[in-house]
Amino acid sequence: MAEGVLSPGVNLEAFSQAIAAIQALRSSVTRVFDCLKDGMRNKETLEGREKGFVAAFQESLHSVSRDLGELERLSNLVGKPSENHPLHNSGLLSLDPVQDKTPLYSQLLQAYKWSNKLQYHAGLASGLLNQQSLKRSANQMGVSAKRRPKAQPTTLVLPPQYVDDVISRIDRMFPEMSIQLSRPNGTSAMLLVTLGKVLKVIVVMRSLFIDRTIVKGYNEKVYTEDGKLDIWSKSNYQVFQKVTDHATTALLHYQLPQMPDVVVRSFMTWLRSYIKLFQAPCQRCGKFLQDGLPPTWRDFRTLEAFHDTCRQ
Repeated sequence: MAEGVLSPGVNLEAFSQAIAAIQALRSSVTRVFDCLKDGMRNKETLEGREKGFVAAFQESLHSVSRDLGELERLSNLVGKPSENHPLHNSGLLSLDPVQDKTPLYSQLLQAYKWSNKLQYHAGLASGLLNQQSLKRSANQMGVSAKRRPKAQPTTLVLPPQYVDDVISRIDRMFPEMSIQLSRPNGTSAMLLVTLGKVLKVIVVMRSLFIDRTIVKGYNEKVYTEDGKLDIWSKSNYQVFQKVTDHATTALLHYQLPQMPDVVVRSFMTWLRSYIKLFQAPCQRCGKFLQDGLPPTWRDFRTLEAFHDTCRQ
């Protein structure tokens, strides 16, 4: 990894050995000059001094020749940096003597390497996308968009009479469910849904879009002291608090802004499945109670009953 970061064309192991060979060559040359500086010493006779000097000088020269040959051999193994790098004058950064503190050159090489990789992989991805191009390209979509009539924008405001008709049809669909509609604050509708003798649901609507629901027991109070529907207080029973949480999840599941009447009808169909809240066993474990609670979850597609922990 480090080898590729420094330079793709350089053998780092040989480069390290070459640096060591340069140091050895400098030491050998230093010994040659030391030998010349010291001259003929520590010998009793002139002949002995001459022989010792010649032997030491020859040994120093042999060391220089040996180290120089080793350096030449390693220089051929080091290789040359790739000339494809358009680094221009940035190569001068490698001459910085405080490379350990400011490794700009190595970081620049690494950034250039990742840039090349990114360009390479982007080219591969482009080729694959061109092979698997969609039938409807951007140009074709532009042409077909001119031919197709523009979709009418949907609006959140619907006539109150239309909302009343939708709620009335849903009320007639489910005999065991009664729906009372009121508008205490202008055009926004509020529904009080009574499901048999099991529970009551307060549904706050904005036109035909359901904002929130609150589920309470059949015998719990749903009106405030001034006679308005209580849309803020929770149920006193944990089972209906669980059903309230599931109903909020159902509102997020049933989303079709283009057809809000279908959303309301689907939600009411899902809500009707709680008619047997205390009679249906869990479809996973087969038990009626788990931790003191009946199966409070209803599957959005099959409407089957599950405990909150069994549905996962």
